[in-house]
Amino acid sequence: MVATDCDHTNPRVDSQVWIVVPAFNEAGSVGVVVSALRARYAHVAVVDDGSDDRTGQEAMHAGAVVLRHIVNRGQGAALQTGLEYALGAGAQFVVTFDSDGQHAVEDISALLAPLVRGEAEIALGSRFLDSTQTSIPFVRRAVLRAGIVFTRVTSGARVTDTHNGIRAFSREAATRLRISMDRMAHASELLDQVVAGGLRYVEVPVRIRYTAYSRQKGQRSSAAFRIALDYIIARVFG
Repeated sequence: MVATDCDHTNPRVDSQVWIVVPAFNEAGSVGVVVSALRARYAHVAVVDDGSDDRTGQEAMHAGAVVLRHIVNRGQGAALQTGLEYALGAGAQFVVTFDSDGQHAVEDISALLAPLVRGEAEIALGSRFLDSTQTSIPFVRRAVLRAGIVFTRVTSGARVTDTHNGIRAFSREAATRLRISMDRMAHASELLDQVVAGGLRYVEVPVRIRYTAYSRQKGQRSSAAFRIALDYIIARVFG
């Protein structure tokens, strides 16, 4: 199912939203990201996943609550830490948002809208549903397409984008999810749990900004094979 209308424009809802931002060595971007988020959303939690730069300080200076892992555990572990914190703080909606500047704050309202209307419990961002998204590097696009096929085979989730870091969860949905895969395989694990739990989900068109910085910091396309292997091992032996 695809949701397309965009802005719920509801300050009361915005006040019930917590944005969870996993970050590892993102001192160059996290402050700008947090400042943009805080311009609309009061509650932003950055999970500093064992960074050895000023990620935590930059995030705190920009107005985020900063949670810190002593050692780098991976994005999945950082998201789980953030989800638990947000729920404990009373969040009615939780949004995950990357720290490298790729996501647009304006897309959050589009993700929240179907949850607020009760049409879904989870909204997943998809770059492939935005007809204006033409900047996806060719190799990256091919790897992502392969990931879609892999996910549909393994979990049965009918999605068009499997490794997109911007998502929104209702409180009920967030309490029913538990990320145990610490690193990047968590994205497939989440979809497994969504399908197995019968949680209602929609996809929402979102934009991804492929800047020089985000391309340098992002996952290498070759890492997709390691992600798939980690996922398979966890499924078989976990």
